[in-house]
Amino acid sequence: MNMPMNALLFLTALVAGLPAANAAEPARATVAEKSPFGAYLTDSEGRSLYLFEADEAGKSTCYDACANAWPPYTTSGEPWAGKGVDADALGTLERRDGTMQVTYDGWPLYYFIKDKAPGDTRGQDINGFGAEWYLVTPGGQKVHAE
Repeated sequence: MNMPMNALLFLTALVAGLPAANAAEPARATVAEKSPFGAYLTDSEGRSLYLFEADEAGKSTCYDACANAWPPYTTSGEPWAGKGVDADALGTLERRDGTMQVTYDGWPLYYFIKDKAPGDTRGQDINGFGAEWYLVTPGGQKVHAE
């Protein structure tokens, strides 16, 4: 069955428990703050965004089982910068399946499947799929909790 890409992304987002807007609208990065992490990037609904240390600038290495546990933050257009986000640091890369993944300061951005609600940060400082995962600061660095 041939399904339009937006419909496929929408269904994938629903199954993964991610906001449907992530699949159908341009992504929007915002900033949240939480102790002990300080400021970190989120999507427009407050869901935490992570970087994967195995990735290279502008290139994702997270596919298959990795992308099921750490769904890529995708967009249908140019991502928007919310308050506190450097618009010049936002970008995209094309994944193997043709979807556009949001990047920040070159880092591909991801959700963590165990984060169920806005403000959840269960993926912070986890070793998985061969490298560490971290929240991302508004400056484009990995978050290190004090």
